[in-house]
Amino acid sequence: MFSRYVPLAIALAFAAPLYLAQPAMAENPIIQTSFTADPAPLVHDGVVYLYTSHDEDDANGFKMRDWHLYTSTDMVNWTDKGVVASLKTFPWAVQENDAWAPQVVARDGKFYLYVPISVAGWPKNVIAVAVADKPEGPFRDALGKPLIDKADGFIDPTVWIDDDGQAYLYWGNPNLWYVKLNKDMISYSGNIEKVPSKPANYQEGPWFYKRQSKYYLAYASTCCPEGIGYAMADKPTGPWTYKGDIMDHNPGSTGNHPGIIDFQGHSYLFGFNYRLNFAETPIHHERRSVTVTEFNYNPDGTISTQPWWDTVGVKQLHTLSPYQRVEAETLAWTSRVKRDRDRPIDWAPGIKTARSDTVGIYLTRITDLTYVKINGVDFGAGGASTFSANVASNGKGGVIELHLDSVDGPKIGRLTVTPTGDWNHWKVQTTQVSGAVGTHDLILVFKGEGDSPLFNLDYWSFGKS
Repeated sequence: MFSRYVPLAIALAFAAPLYLAQPAMAENPIIQTSFTADPAPLVHDGVVYLYTSHDEDDANGFKMRDWHLYTSTDMVNWTDKGVVASLKTFPWAVQENDAWAPQVVARDGKFYLYVPISVAGWPKNVIAVAVADKPEGPFRDALGKPLIDKADGFIDPTVWIDDDGQAYLYWGNPNLWYVKLNKDMISYSGNIEKVPSKPANYQEGPWFYKRQSKYYLAYASTCCPEGIGYAMADKPTGPWTYKGDIMDHNPGSTGNHPGIIDFQGHSYLFGFNYRLNFAETPIHHERRSVTVTEFNYNPDGTISTQPWWDTVGVKQLHTLSPYQRVEAETLAWTSRVKRDRDRPIDWAPGIKTARSDTVGIYLTRITDLTYVKINGVDFGAGGASTFSANVASNGKGGVIELHLDSVDGPKIGRLTVTPTGDWNHWKVQTTQVSGAVGTHDLILVFKGEGDSPLFNLDYWSFGKS
């Protein structure tokens, strides 16, 4: 997760405008309401749980205090589950910074979060472990002390449980180490082993897993420009044989962290770039954004090199039904409508998520001309007749315009949001719609007076004709 400072090269790499992709395809990066990095996907019970580290909005260098979770079943619409752990989870650790790259694994009905953090009075990292009863947490400190004690480069843990039940923990920058975890997943047996067969271009961010009879080690390769390399082995402890790059090197990358999963017959590679940072400002900040692409394994198990991340992500695996409660924080893209030459849409900072004891996660900082896009919404042949939204406003309220396929696409309805008297006083408000038939991307465009927040949005749904 470490990155290096090459602002000019990165700014040039991201000088191109951000266009919307075709319908039912994900946008890259896949999260826009926060700056996210170090993706750690977990497949569990038909859901992709995407754990990330979090760069603060005002980060210049690394400014990281908590870990976030996003979920998806279709790979294009992601639901923000909020903060699942933070430095406060480990009260014995430095609290101001250093919530770096996580990974979560499941075993025997429990979920284990492995993270690198810092210890007061010691300028080196340790690896800590927290445990939860559910993948969305809350996670609690499992030991009250480090699992792996302090040393240089002890960052970026990755865990895999082998077919025989033996779990392995790898980590490290610029060297690579491993231990064998005990079945309790919070202790280990034997010595910490330094890997002698580390690939020559290995830097950090290891991602360890097994597929069929082969073991894989993906990692952020030596900077700069940086890519994602990988090695393979016949045994979980190596020796490791370098196989090449999974992701092209690019001057836009001063750091990376791979996460690889198989889900519903597809293979996916997660990483991050600085696209949103440079869409907002030409100045380099440590504000990263998680991305994803699909890839295929060759017959011998090797992986062909993928092109550098672009604006188009992966295909949608299934449509979304609007005739149920849909959390407002479930979305594929959010930005602000912006007229500039012939480009009607570009990314701009705006909508965020927040949590309340009343409704949980909701959308906030909704201002004039911000919008959210939900991909692949199936209205069916009969279509929809009503639209309802649970909203709260202590301001003037505003309007939700409902469009199909783009912010300038057919308008199927318009909900006037009236004030509710408080930012946390929620009320379901409803309007009539027409023309919502078939499968489309759905865009909620928010409009109102001035630059102040208009209202908060908790969830929405459509009623059938």
